[in-house]
Amino acid sequence: MKKQFLLCFLCLPFLLTAQNSSEQAAVEQVVKDLFDAMRAGDSSAMRPLFDPSARLQSAYTSKEGKAVLKGGEIEGFIASIGTPHEEVYDEHIFSYRTEIEGRLATVWTDYTFYVGEKLSHCGVNAFHLFQSEAGWKITQITDTRRRKNCEEDPRRIIHRVMDQWHLAAAKADEAVFFGSMTEDAIYLGTEGGERWLRDELKKWSEKYFAKDSAWDFTPSNRVIYFTEDKTTAWFEEDLASWMGPCRGSGVLALTEEGWKIKHYNLAVLVPNDKIQAFIKLMEEKED
Repeated sequence: MKKQFLLCFLCLPFLLTAQNSSEQAAVEQVVKDLFDAMRAGDSSAMRPLFDPSARLQSAYTSKEGKAVLKGGEIEGFIASIGTPHEEVYDEHIFSYRTEIEGRLATVWTDYTFYVGEKLSHCGVNAFHLFQSEAGWKITQITDTRRRKNCEEDPRRIIHRVMDQWHLAAAKADEAVFFGSMTEDAIYLGTEGGERWLRDELKKWSEKYFAKDSAWDFTPSNRVIYFTEDKTTAWFEEDLASWMGPCRGSGVLALTEEGWKIKHYNLAVLVPNDKIQAFIKLMEEKED
């Protein structure tokens, strides 16, 4: 009996931690669902996340330097999200700080808000939530807003770096193209022997960058991944080119000068139903 009691006593902290972790995840999921609905412009998905008594507030300093606490209606906010708009309303969240006591929860989130690709403003959201019989519901959102010193979503920065890199090749902008790469960057071309360090590639491609356009690849469907500390990223992307469909993949490093390309691999895509013809072509080339 004593052994059973001791086992239960030792397991209790683990069970409480697991329960708290599960509850925290449930609370934060409501907030995540809100921002997903904003990005989708889906007011019907957003409305059930709020308690009927919910309200909005913004705390900021006016142009005259006065402290302002401005209120707003939830229904007006929901309606604005559901009203058709060309740009995506994208609120990127950098962190969650969550506290739960009984049926009350608070969530603080650092955010940067984008309208389409344009950075609009940034600040902190303070969410209050109530655990009703129907689950966790948002009862209040108070935010701060500023336009200076906004942290940017690293994915957007990397998309911008890569898009400008490809554009630099299309416009034969040597300074931007090679300036986007680290000194020890490696570029793998489509041919077996095409493995260059950055400066080797620069020398080899001089004749191409002397023209109006070095080469013109149009990227799409780029997917970006990060290490946990967000100092290294890797990606894959589709490319439309004069060679037909290609795929690029590579690695970027966060340096003192910002994100830089450290490795890039260019590959021509061969459809499976054409692979035998491709093998035959390569065998003829070797002969």
